[in-house]
Amino acid sequence: MDTQGTADARQSRGANGVLDDLSKRIIEQLQVDGRRSYASIAKDVGLSEAAVRQRVQRLVETGAMQIVAVTDPLQVGFQRQAMIGVQCSADPVVLADQIAQIEAVDYVVVTAGRFDLLVEVVCADDAELLDLVSHRIRSLPEVERSEIFVYLKLVKQHYDWGTR
Repeated sequence: MDTQGTADARQSRGANGVLDDLSKRIIEQLQVDGRRSYASIAKDVGLSEAAVRQRVQRLVETGAMQIVAVTDPLQVGFQRQAMIGVQCSADPVVLADQIAQIEAVDYVVVTAGRFDLLVEVVCADDAELLDLVSHRIRSLPEVERSEIFVYLKLVKQHYDWGTR
């Protein structure tokens, strides 16, 4: 990275490693509309289009931000969502990595509390959920116990918490 790039990278993060206000404002603009042009964002945050483009690229490269299309599972053919609580007999991080490889799994977190892992899944229907839990998750030798929490209604799912 050149000297200017290094300086700009330092400017995008404060002394404590947290994103600076300009980077947060860029993220907020993209959270409203991920297709928004760099020129439009630049006008709103007071930077050049090139500076906004560089910051967005750096935010993506460092993993601080992703730009993705978020779909509604029901509208794209997936009728069943569930959270599965898993208790395990071995290292939960190792088990989490194994479970994360399953295609229907979209979220895995290691937790402290009643369950060692929380696993969110999106399935076409109840038959797929049953097969997934019975044959792919509960069959893993490290899984001691699991509990399925079927989603009856998704009330809120937002991704705008990144800059508050």
